[in-house]
Amino acid sequence: MPNSSDAASAPEPTSLPKVDSPEALKRLPDDQLPLLAENIRRTLIECLSKTGGHLGPNLGVVELCIAMHRVFNTPADKFVFDVSHQGYVHKMLTGRWDQIHTIRQYEGLNGFLLRTESEHDCYGAGHAGTALSAALGMAAARDLIEEDSHVVAVAGDAAFTCGPTFEALNNIAHTTKKFIVVLNDNEWSIDRNVGAIAKYFHALQTSSTYDHLHDKAAEFVERVAGRSIRDFAGKMERGAKNLLFPNVLFEKFGMHYYGPIDGHDIHVLVKTLEFLKEQDEPVLLHIITEKGRGYEPAKGNPMKFHGLGPYKTETGETPSGGTPTFSQIYGKTLADFAEKDEKIAAITAAMPNGTGLVEFQKRVPDRYYDVGIAEEHAALFACGMATRGLRPFLTIYSTFFQRAYDMAIHDMGIQELPVRLCMDRAGLSGDDGPTHHGLFDIGYLRHIPNWVFMQAKDEDEYADMLWTMANYDDGPIAIRYPRGAGTGAEPKAEPQLLEIGKAEVVDGEGTDVALLGLGNLFEMAEETKARLEAEGYSVSLINPRWIKPLDTDCLEKFARQCTVLCTFEDHVLQNGFGAAVIEHLHDAGIHTPVERIGWPDQFIEHGKPDILREKHGLTADAAVEKISRHLPASKTRTAEAVTP
Repeated sequence: MPNSSDAASAPEPTSLPKVDSPEALKRLPDDQLPLLAENIRRTLIECLSKTGGHLGPNLGVVELCIAMHRVFNTPADKFVFDVSHQGYVHKMLTGRWDQIHTIRQYEGLNGFLLRTESEHDCYGAGHAGTALSAALGMAAARDLIEEDSHVVAVAGDAAFTCGPTFEALNNIAHTTKKFIVVLNDNEWSIDRNVGAIAKYFHALQTSSTYDHLHDKAAEFVERVAGRSIRDFAGKMERGAKNLLFPNVLFEKFGMHYYGPIDGHDIHVLVKTLEFLKEQDEPVLLHIITEKGRGYEPAKGNPMKFHGLGPYKTETGETPSGGTPTFSQIYGKTLADFAEKDEKIAAITAAMPNGTGLVEFQKRVPDRYYDVGIAEEHAALFACGMATRGLRPFLTIYSTFFQRAYDMAIHDMGIQELPVRLCMDRAGLSGDDGPTHHGLFDIGYLRHIPNWVFMQAKDEDEYADMLWTMANYDDGPIAIRYPRGAGTGAEPKAEPQLLEIGKAEVVDGEGTDVALLGLGNLFEMAEETKARLEAEGYSVSLINPRWIKPLDTDCLEKFARQCTVLCTFEDHVLQNGFGAAVIEHLHDAGIHTPVERIGWPDQFIEHGKPDILREKHGLTADAAVEKISRHLPASKTRTAEAVTP
């Protein structure tokens, strides 16, 4: 990796240049560019210490973003960032420097690129593997309309474990002649990258040819610096052997490969990009960067600083966690099960830390599989295991499993394969915004035959559900659970098997209202119950547990017993849990009204969950208001009115 540039005697902040537009950047003298990079890093470290965010990835692309905006002209030229979590520097250089302190805050800058946020953001994203295909589509459109512009796709090495990336590579040379891919290689996505592609990139970095490559590249650029770009291009073409590994993977895809070069040397980056923009063939520039460069805590712990909450700038320390998260409980509980059951295996798509499987990896390493950012492969891999009698736990964020939807039907559902699908970050994902909210999984799973699907009201019941999944071999079974901690309910020493499709009736005596609080919104149902009872109404409370199969006997009983039902779910209302309740009651010929609390038919913005719930009507107040339409005036107030 390149040497660190963490200077001990750095200039004072007041002496550091600041630019907030591509035009201003182009006017900045060359000798000021490293100082600009330092100011960007200082600003990011300070601002993100208060808001949280993707610090490590952005510290690693500072020089790259400066060089790209120095050479190209957005918005006419298009920059497509894979995932786009590393787009903070691009935002700062395109008019949003003074807003960077609002990153990921409600009504502030989004933590990813958004087409609606700036004309310089040509493509929004949030998942890996999007950049090359989207950028190639832009290049093809540019060619068709005969426009003179450049398209640059920036992708991390982890993106090359994605199927879509290779599908795009297969088409680039046949689609356009003017296309630039920048491979930002830092050996990390969230965790260290795995697999053959990661080993291949590592071999390029550590080969004897690369040992002195940076020095050779710098000397070469110095020899031709100051010449016209046409002259530079000619020299570059004749001297490309200094920067080129021949006969590598990308050459087979019809792309001219350059690199690897030091991704923190602005001078070399600028000159190289100036050369590459003149090429009339698809090219790939391989740069080596340090994730977290310029901030020792981030360099020392790239997994933690990939994305985190607020921290102390001096040490990088984050507030100590109190209540264990669902992810942490998952990793520990599954490892406990696996130590007693040799058939249990855990599969993740490059998310061992985010899903809590780090502990499983340490305790049961021979049955832990990280397949890289490849959700489709992970799903099929789990299916293959299940055919041989193993008990695979497929652990993927709700929003990321959307990529493997075909497998849920074609492979798991039709074949009734007992894959255990554990969907972390189900429901609102807060500061990450619409690309990461897990608000659609009930809708995309509940209508598939042969699936069982559930959600727990607290951590204790969650452990029971995991145990139930471990012992269920009759077909695919899924569980959804939210980001962060729950109620603090500590799991029992020995988990219990739950009866499939049997709800928990917490209070079944109420005759006015029946509340069905699914999963992490059960507490909201409890609050609603208390408010309604304070008004004198008789209220039943049910913990549904099962999304599929529904406890239809329970539903029908309370629909006949009560005047109105109300469902609560951390999911969109369309095709959600409440919709399933309405469908069943309609088919059963029961016409009791059903009110629903859930998310509206729109993509929900980023922000703290409490703010967004209040804005979009996911509150006990909203539930009481909806329910009251179907009830007589408050019994308490009525009784007070007639009291002599």
